[in-house]
Amino acid sequence: MKKNITIIALIFAIPLFAYMLLTSSNQTTAQTTQSGKPQVIKFTSAMCLDCQTMNKIFKEIFPKYEGKIVMTEIQVQDKNSFNDDQIKKYNVTLVPTIILLDSAGKQVKRIEGAVSKEEMDNCLKGLK
Repeated sequence: MKKNITIIALIFAIPLFAYMLLTSSNQTTAQTTQSGKPQVIKFTSAMCLDCQTMNKIFKEIFPKYEGKIVMTEIQVQDKNSFNDDQIKKYNVTLVPTIILLDSAGKQVKRIEGAVSKEEMDNCLKGLK
């Protein structure tokens, strides 16, 4: 009887332990991309007109922040575990969504939809 209980416990414990190991390694990967600098995470789609507008704005204003702010672009239509984890982590339901994180990795601002070039530039200036 005790042998059966031990076997059943192992059947449930081994997959649970493996899941915990795998999810902790994914979180480490996502956090190491930050590198102690402020970060912009841009959730976008190739078929979204507002996303294309925001991409043009970022191409114009982001070069002056190069090296000071880390930008990560996530294409929501690309299905992989990192993208799915980030979409769930930041509860993204609309594109474009832009998440601004300070150097400690805390969310400072969330922008959903397109904004003007001046507003985006002001948000990036205030990011530390």
